[in-house]
Amino acid sequence: MHRDLEIALLRSFMAVAAHLSFTKAAHSVSRTQSAVSLQIKRLEEIVGKPLFERTRQSVSITPTGEALKVFAKRILIANDTALSQIRHPEAEGRVRIGAPDDYATLVLPILLSIINAEHPRLQIEVVCENTPDLLRMIDSGDLDVAVGVHTPESVSGQIICYEPLHWVASPGYTDDPETALSLVLWPPDCASRVVALDALKQTERKWRIAYSTRSMALIEGALLNGSGIGVMEASCIPASLQIVDGQIGLPPLPDIAISIHCSNDNEPNNDLVSRIIKGSFASSLRQDARRLQRS
Repeated sequence: MHRDLEIALLRSFMAVAAHLSFTKAAHSVSRTQSAVSLQIKRLEEIVGKPLFERTRQSVSITPTGEALKVFAKRILIANDTALSQIRHPEAEGRVRIGAPDDYATLVLPILLSIINAEHPRLQIEVVCENTPDLLRMIDSGDLDVAVGVHTPESVSGQIICYEPLHWVASPGYTDDPETALSLVLWPPDCASRVVALDALKQTERKWRIAYSTRSMALIEGALLNGSGIGVMEASCIPASLQIVDGQIGLPPLPDIAISIHCSNDNEPNNDLVSRIIKGSFASSLRQDARRLQRS
């Protein structure tokens, strides 16, 4: 019997494929873990083959799942593009977007490319600040859409993905274990800095903060000059830097959640921009997974 591939099932499938975790996928699609598991089971019944191999410790995608990813991506893009064109045929006006500097670099190229091609009358303004400041700007109405690290205070935000954190340094970086580890980090109110320092405090390694800035370009420059070790989300690591996890006594780092916030969810332009941003993060996660597999 012929059966159709449902959009909701494909969206949850792509979330599981990106995160290889049902728990994280459930957060990213705003469903319970049991609901996502049932959706994947329904999708496997439709295609007639397993899409994931599941154990208590891990989730891996099957060859059938890899094949479906190609078609699912095309179907979801076509679906979202159709909805966008129908709902916002003449999108115009201004949307104020906020993001930390590293994520602005990640999101903006994809966002602006789509906006310029499909909604040329829509004006985009960008503010780069840390997440706490962005949330205050959302609450005060000074921003329309914001992306940042999910925190307990982010009650209004929707988690869109989970990002692995990595220790990074310049290629060929050498460390003297007899001296304090030099760190190049974001300012004190940055979540990745807090996570990194909390992890280091659980070790016996001495450390010092050599350099701190809000600028992604300045952090990259300091690391390339050999000023120390940094910590970055997987999708934000530039090709000029190398991952040094597990080296020189560095502790493992947890994943962090990324969320999106809107000052008015019912504003059509906000909905349009939010959809594009979510898509750019999903694309970035898949590219990052392939890059790490090759390295």
